[in-house]
Amino acid sequence: MTGSERTFKLVVEYDGSAYHGWQRQGSLPTIQAEIERVIAMMTRRTVHVMGSGRTDSGVHALGQVASFRCATRLSCKALLRGINSLLPGDIVIRDCVEMPASFHACHSAIGKTYRYRIHNSPFRQALGRQYVWHICRPLDVEAMRQALCRVVGTHDFKGFESTGSPRAHTVRTIYRADLGQADGCLSVELTGNGFLRCMVRNIVGTLVEIGLHRYPVTHIDRMLQSRDRRQAGTAAPAHGLFLVRVLYAEDMMERPR
Repeated sequence: MTGSERTFKLVVEYDGSAYHGWQRQGSLPTIQAEIERVIAMMTRRTVHVMGSGRTDSGVHALGQVASFRCATRLSCKALLRGINSLLPGDIVIRDCVEMPASFHACHSAIGKTYRYRIHNSPFRQALGRQYVWHICRPLDVEAMRQALCRVVGTHDFKGFESTGSPRAHTVRTIYRADLGQADGCLSVELTGNGFLRCMVRNIVGTLVEIGLHRYPVTHIDRMLQSRDRRQAGTAAPAHGLFLVRVLYAEDMMERPR
């Protein structure tokens, strides 16, 4: 007896360096495929694990959320322990909880937080280089901060979208945008109700161009008004990007203002 079908929510941390993104892609290694493989081994049932959204090849996550339905009598604690014992070392399930049947990792999400890390130094890092974008020339951090503030609010972000993403429209709301600096490392953090494909990487690429004084601070306004991707900076490399957190209704009290 396996019991009735239940809904589970997973919080997933992963190093995306060796994977072709989150979404299953035939025989290519992906995060979704690895988690589905392991859950099937444990439950002896084929499961479909839905992520809160796709992360591209090479992108990392500290708090990706996934959900799946399965008829199993295994407890959340047993699933968490068993899945982690079978997953490769670069994927970890941080939490496993049972949810109402209506919960869906993607459709129930109301927002996300992304973080992008830049190492701004004449010399590249030997350790941790796979998690930062190295920029050797000095960046004007204050100009970058002034530019970043201009993305906060509700805008049409088509100019910061890469092709190939299914979406009904390109209007998104950014609740918070911060640029931190410590020990030669810059951290750009964005929280919003949704993000277009490569939107964060395109924003960061444009910020770097502004920091190098190739564009003025007001170029962000021009990008938002023109809706023309060709006027944005080169997309920042995928390996500096982290999905930090996915927001749900129960997080509303903590939602940034």
